[in-house]
Formats: sequence, C-alpha cells, structure tokens
Amino acid sequence: MASVKKQVVIVSPALADANNGNWQTARRWQKFLQTPSASQPGFAARIVTQWPDGPAAAQDSAMVALHARRSAASILAWAQSRGDAAALLPVPGLAVMLTGTDLYRDIQTDAQAQRCLQLAQRLVVLQALGLAALPAALQPRAQVIFQSTAARKRLTKSARFLKAVMVGHLRDEKSPQTLFAAARLLTPQDAIYIDHIGAALDPALAALAQATVIACPGYRWLGALPHETTRRHIQRAHMLVHTSRMEGGAHVLMEAVRCGTPVLASRIDGNVGMLGVDYAGYFDWSHADQLVALLRRCHSEPAFYAHLQAQCAARAPLFAPQTEQLAVQQLLTELTAAPTRL
Repeated sequence: MASVKKQVVIVSPALADANNGNWQTARRWQKFLQTPSASQPGFAARIVTQWPDGPAAAQDSAMVALHARRSAASILAWAQSRGDAAALLPVPGLAVMLTGTDLYRDIQTDAQAQRCLQLAQRLVVLQALGLAALPAALQPRAQVIFQSTAARKRLTKSARFLKAVMVGHLRDEKSPQTLFAAARLLTPQDAIYIDHIGAALDPALAALAQATVIACPGYRWLGALPHETTRRHIQRAHMLVHTSRMEGGAHVLMEAVRCGTPVLASRIDGNVGMLGVDYAGYFDWSHADQLVALLRRCHSEPAFYAHLQAQCAARAPLFAPQTEQLAVQQLLTELTAAPTRL
C-alpha cells in the first residue's frame, strides 16, 4: 500500500505577484516537500497568506510560517488549534522562519513577534549569524537553512568596462540611496555602469532613482523584472551590488554566487552570515565612497576580481539545492512526527 502524504501548510506574507525573496523561498520549499525521498513519500504542501484558509486546514500536520510578525495571526491560530496559546510553550508542528526585519528589528520590540518565537517548535534562520540574534534560551530550537538555487555557467565578461547590477525593490531596508550616491561619484572615465532592478515600493525613493537616471548616464533603473530575466542580468554582470542595512539572508546573494558573479555587499550580519567573515568584498553600510572604491578596484585589478570570484566559488556548495532540500525535508519530518497536543 502506498504511503499517505502528510499535509503541511506554508504561510507566506507574499505570493507570486510580489516577486520577492519570501515568495521564492515559499515556492522552492513547496517543491522540495512535494518531492519524494528515499525515506518518505513527500508531503502535500500548499502556500497561503493566512491560516486557517478553509476546510483543508483541518488536515494540516505542520505549519511553516515565513516572518514572525507578519504571519503572527496564522501562528497564533495554529497554537490555539493545538493547545493553550497563552501558555507560550512550543506548539507541535510549528516552524517559524525568521526574516531580516524579524531578527534585526521586530523581535526586539514587537510583542506579537516575541510571542511567536516562544510558540515555535523550531526556528529557522537563513544565514549563519542569524542564530546570535535570537534570545539565548531559544537558540537550541533554531537551525540555519541556507537558501539555494541551481548553478549557472560562469560567463566571460568584457575587460573594457565593468557592469554592476543591484537587485532590490526600492524600500528603506535595501538602502538604494547608497547606490544612487555611488552612481553620482563615478565618472565616464571609470567605464563602470550600473543596472538597478526593483519595483518602486517607496515613491520618494523612486523619485531619487529617476533623478539619478537623469544625472548619471551610467545608471539605469529597470524597474521590476521577472525572476528569470533578473537572473540573466545577474549572470551577465561583472558584479552584484547589495547595499542593504537589514537582511535575514538575501536570496539574490546566493543567486549571484551560484552563477559565478562576485558580490559587493554592505557589512551587516545578514550578508556576512552568507558570504563569510573573511570575504573581501564588503563596504561599511551607507558608505558610497567605499562601494565606489571597490568597484574601481574590481575593474582595474584583475587579481582582486579573481580573488572575489574564488571566494564566492568556495561558498557556492552551501547554496546547492540538494543541501537545502535535505534540510527542509528533515525539518518537516521532525515536525510531523511530533505528538499532537489535544
């Protein structure tokens, strides 16, 4: 007799139309869970923005909630359906994946986010330094699961100019102002060009992007693009630039690494936890002058550029799909094996 697939639900504050990292992670985990392995037949997994979502909710064996604060209503509903949510004890079958705004803002000040941490049977962070941001008492419940993507062929890049790409919707956490300032510091003689991919989520930042386009011929704001198109831009670029002030583990970093495009990133925990403490491509957050110096060095010093490529290549196995899939399946096997609290 064929084994019955256990039903699990992934709660994501963003669906496909958002075209962001939360959605990419939710969809990838759904595919991983639906794929049978040698030890179990896979899971019946669906993605919702709110739980319970109808009659199917009664059959759910486990929940993975992306974002403690934004998924708090669903997390509390799960806890109430399986015991006393007010007791703030770990609830069987519940995992909470923590984003950058969770780790580095919300769990410091938001009572609902703090409550959700207490209720989780398992906590998931997406980069190695994320564990240290959690209260010490909760760290034993937490694990690191690096995000993943398929590898792509490293393309040969022109030595005559340097093309950098930044991928991030225009919102404060991504610090696009640093990129705008860097574009204004570059000169035509630098032969460094910047493409910026991201939706205008903040009208004020969109106005700054438009002003930068007018003032800087080497800067292009391309707006929101489909995921596959964005990946091709990353693959063709010499560098990915990542200026964020807050990250839980940026999806775009591992996409760049997996196609051989080195990264220049702000020195924040979310980036260092993915690229490693010894990575040579960091600049201090908001310091456009440091970013420009690194861009110029990458263009003028082939040995430095090759060093960044080698460092990224050494990190690439961490972001392999088979590694993430195994960790995700093991997590859900643990969650669905837990006894149900009646």
